[in-house]
Amino acid sequence: MAAPALADRSPQPRALPLREVRTRLTQLVSLAELTDTVTVVTRDGDPRPVAAIVPAAAARTAAQARADADRIAAISAGWSRRLEELHRQSSRRHAAELRALTDALAEVWAELDRRAPAGDPALARLRAAHTDLLRG
Repeated sequence: MAAPALADRSPQPRALPLREVRTRLTQLVSLAELTDTVTVVTRDGDPRPVAAIVPAAAARTAAQARADADRIAAISAGWSRRLEELHRQSSRRHAAELRALTDALAEVWAELDRRAPAGDPALARLRAAHTDLLRG
């Protein structure tokens, strides 16, 4: 049994005379879309190509490809700027929260120093653990 025409994925373009292209246009367009097949159109009786049916991706011009690349670069730059701004905001927020936490801990240590007896071993262990945590 012969393989169906859609299974033909040869990289070589097929050449068909204009008369046959007119009768099979829908099929040839589907073939280009589904299998990336290029069909070269010739004048009836003249083997020189006059046109081609190509997949849409192959018909893109260099200018279109550059325009797409420029558009993607602009979008990417916009997202990059937005992410950088969010990072700056987050860093400022983090720094402010860290300062508030450090101030609160300083108040707690001052209160513990006032209330705990001098040389309390539990307080000494807690202060050592806190110092290790700040170094890590």
